[in-house]
Amino acid sequence: MARTVTETARRGQIVQAAIEVIATEGYAKASYARIAKQAGLSSTGMISYHFAGKGDLLREVVGEVLRLSGEYIVPRVEAQSGGRARLRAFIEANVGLAAVYPQQLLALMEVLNVLGEDPQGQFAETRSELMEAQVRAVQAAQETGEFGQFDARVLVTAIRGAVDAVLSRAVKDPALDPLAAARELAELFDRAVRPAN
Repeated sequence: MARTVTETARRGQIVQAAIEVIATEGYAKASYARIAKQAGLSSTGMISYHFAGKGDLLREVVGEVLRLSGEYIVPRVEAQSGGRARLRAFIEANVGLAAVYPQQLLALMEVLNVLGEDPQGQFAETRSELMEAQVRAVQAAQETGEFGQFDARVLVTAIRGAVDAVLSRAVKDPALDPLAAARELAELFDRAVRPAN
């Protein structure tokens, strides 16, 4: 059954409130009462009306962060041509998320890392698809000679680990400039992929 515009807006309002509460209070304190208060709702019943349970709400939180991430990263990568430029844009956009969406990333980390929860496996599935696409892109750049010869999957795994480590630090350490860290990390990997002379 299709949702009305009002229902869609209310669900979005609740998801945003959940993100804010999880990011500021932590997952353990993200009760329906706190989320309802953050959303400006008169009762927790509004949350129960729109979501089948906390798992359903968490699935929407993860989905919203993934949606925002994709909207931010994809155009920045697609605007580039060539393997090295696209790799640089990918790394800078991923780390740059910490400057643009710090609350959303912190909420996502709370849900996924602290509890090990992945509602319906959506994060793992999205990440797996993304990593496979990255491996294919690296292999294509190797075939043209733009990248050197190395195991593409090892490189992609190293990039993901480095990006995740910087993001984890960036959302918790206000002294870290995520955009400067993004440029530095992109430069490191740009050097790593160049063909040997």
